[in-house]
Amino acid sequence: MISRFWQRSIFWPSDHGSWVFVASPLLIGLVAGGTWRTTSSYLVVAAICGFLVRQPITTAVKALSGRRSRDDLPAALLWTALYASIALILMLGLHLRGYTYVLFLAIPGMLFFTWYLYLVSRREERGKIQMGLLGTAVLALVAPAGYWIGKGAPEPLGWLLWALAWAQSAASLFCVYLRLRQRILTASPERHRLLKMAMPAFTFCSVNLSGVLLLGVTEVTAKWLFVAFLPQWLEALSCISHPATGWKPTRIGYRQLGISTLFTLLFVLMW
Repeated sequence: MISRFWQRSIFWPSDHGSWVFVASPLLIGLVAGGTWRTTSSYLVVAAICGFLVRQPITTAVKALSGRRSRDDLPAALLWTALYASIALILMLGLHLRGYTYVLFLAIPGMLFFTWYLYLVSRREERGKIQMGLLGTAVLALVAPAGYWIGKGAPEPLGWLLWALAWAQSAASLFCVYLRLRQRILTASPERHRLLKMAMPAFTFCSVNLSGVLLLGVTEVTAKWLFVAFLPQWLEALSCISHPATGWKPTRIGYRQLGISTLFTLLFVLMW
């Protein structure tokens, strides 16, 4: 039992690149909020625990549905209880400090996570970009949460931060799925086939870049904020000119992690 309790695959996410989907919007929201409060720390730890709890509770569902050994179940339940307890205590702290409106942002996450666990029990959660898009939309809600705590009120601009953070996360998913499709090609395909494969990702990234440019021109956001979205647009363009034929998944993951990290830094600087 002790050895399984410390088994990394039970309590720690195996998809390391997924960290950026919660870390990036969280950092963006906190910086845009302008003020670091004690309750900001509550949000950071609660968000991390909410992100981490996915691993043990997914392990528990897999053990119950026969996808993993039943011996993993006790450890998975203990880690689930630990992460959930910490998150709930900090959420109670936010409530007592007058930030109840921030907690409403957790409702979509709970609904999505329940659906995700249902799909896990039926072995239907893998390879669905729709799941990734919805999941990143839920995780991006930490952006307005951080912003509202910094401002001390649920200001409408928080929703724009959510939209911008999610737009980048979704664009990165489109590019990753495209790269993963390209890697199994036996040879570099013809140009028209590459264009057809890359069109959804390139179109999405282009819409993001154009939209942020428009927001800057109309002075809704900082004029140079579009610079943060340039690396992902260039990556989508690179998917056409330099397909990922024969690439390892780790190379694709680390490449996208670097692009997403650069986006976060540029966003914070330009905001």
